[in-house]
Amino acid sequence: MNLIIELRQLDINDAGNWPVAFKAGALTILFAAIIAAGYFLVWQEQVEVLEDAQAQEETLKNSYLVKKRSAVNLPALREQLVEIEQSLSALLKQLPDKSEMDALLVDINQAGLGRGLQFELFKPAAAEKLNTFYAELPISVRVTGGYHDIGAFVSDIAQLPRIVTLNDINIAPANDGKLVMDAVAKTYRYLDEGEIAKQSGGK
Repeated sequence: MNLIIELRQLDINDAGNWPVAFKAGALTILFAAIIAAGYFLVWQEQVEVLEDAQAQEETLKNSYLVKKRSAVNLPALREQLVEIEQSLSALLKQLPDKSEMDALLVDINQAGLGRGLQFELFKPAAAEKLNTFYAELPISVRVTGGYHDIGAFVSDIAQLPRIVTLNDINIAPANDGKLVMDAVAKTYRYLDEGEIAKQSGGK
């Protein structure tokens, strides 16, 4: 009760004559109020700016490290690019263009005849399957011949200068002791610039 009475008797205009305990308490409260006001009015925004700057600094550091690694590896990456371009060029050379497709079909046929095989079916698909930069032409094939002759034919197909693959192979015995092989030979050709542009525009 005495403390409450003393508080009521304090004159705000005569703070210099307050008891030491009251002066210390008032100063503590005033200091806390100044700190709180400073934080909410000034420092909070500055702290947020500082945190954003620190986050941006971390991002820039990571970006710098990535670019530094790329710069260090640049000669090796350029060599890899040259190797990839050379490999791609070599693969493209194995893909005939439109004018060479007929000759390739003849080569496949001659590979079978050269091994003494009898073609019972040699039927290219009615339409090519177009991809991003190449076209695929399936050819249904049925040949009759000896085991070794069919094996040699498959080997000859694999050694053609152009890419030809044999798929869905099925070999069964024939009535005369020979074998019948059904397969789908797939040949590929690269698209010309007009076809590639048409493919890209259609997507």
